[in-house]
Amino acid sequence: MSPIFNNRITELLGVEIPIVQAPMGWISRAQLASAVSNAGAMGIIETSSGELDAIREEIKKMADLTDKPFGVNIAQAFVRDPGIVEFVIDQGVKFVTTSAGNPMQYTALLKEAGLTVFHVVPTLYGALKAVDAGVDGLVVEGAEGGGFKNPRDVALMVLLPLICSKVDIPVIAAGGMVDGSSMAASMALGAEGILMGSRMVSSEESPVHDNWKQAIIDAAETDTVFLNRHTSPSLRALRTERSEALEFDMETNAMTALIGTTQDLYFGGDMNASLALAGQVVGRIDEIQPVRKIISECAAECIQILEELSNKYSNK
Repeated sequence: MSPIFNNRITELLGVEIPIVQAPMGWISRAQLASAVSNAGAMGIIETSSGELDAIREEIKKMADLTDKPFGVNIAQAFVRDPGIVEFVIDQGVKFVTTSAGNPMQYTALLKEAGLTVFHVVPTLYGALKAVDAGVDGLVVEGAEGGGFKNPRDVALMVLLPLICSKVDIPVIAAGGMVDGSSMAASMALGAEGILMGSRMVSSEESPVHDNWKQAIIDAAETDTVFLNRHTSPSLRALRTERSEALEFDMETNAMTALIGTTQDLYFGGDMNASLALAGQVVGRIDEIQPVRKIISECAAECIQILEELSNKYSNK
């Protein structure tokens, strides 16, 4: 069956559906990424955990779990191995996202090796710098998204059309992406694909503890906190006793809450052991579903909404 999408993202990434799974430390490994790829979208393997030996084994697992394309992320602020570019190239992947750093640092080397490179940007300045570096595309990330953020936060509704009006390369929208309506909205604003993080954390194939998944299901749209406005990186996380204590703390670096205790929350289920990174879109997630269902329903609903809007508002 022919793919229902045909744009620069599907062509560059070799996928049927222009949905990319966010590269989340310790979470975005073979179990989750292969489910995303098998659903026709783009699974991503993380490297931000720094556990490159484990990552190498996870990539080997991908060969047994899927024959579809997948990519790797380089979160530059967390790179501890100076050979990270060679590591990624050696894995044989064709798609890489770079984030949390200067796009000038790795783009040329990755492209020389034949990889397609998308850089994550939170500002127009960052987008133009990435274009100058020669990236193939951008992931434009609004401040409503979970995880690491720019302290000078800008919502996707403002950032996405601004950047799309200034660049000619394909754009993937990140922040608030959860279903077909948010996907259709991002395309109306100029994107050609979306990236999902919190929705994937709460999926059946996500390896995190059920306590975290249930906390997402139970959360309201106001149940995230924006931390570290006084420094960088800022963070958006679920509202818990621990994160709420840091919300207006202008002295403590909230990153310290992630050191050494992350896996106690991620896989042990202690929601106050660390910070449960998540976006405001948790307020729209009310069910744990298989990845394939999330992606297929999102794609079908997006196409349906775009067609309905065209029929409703076009002059005939």
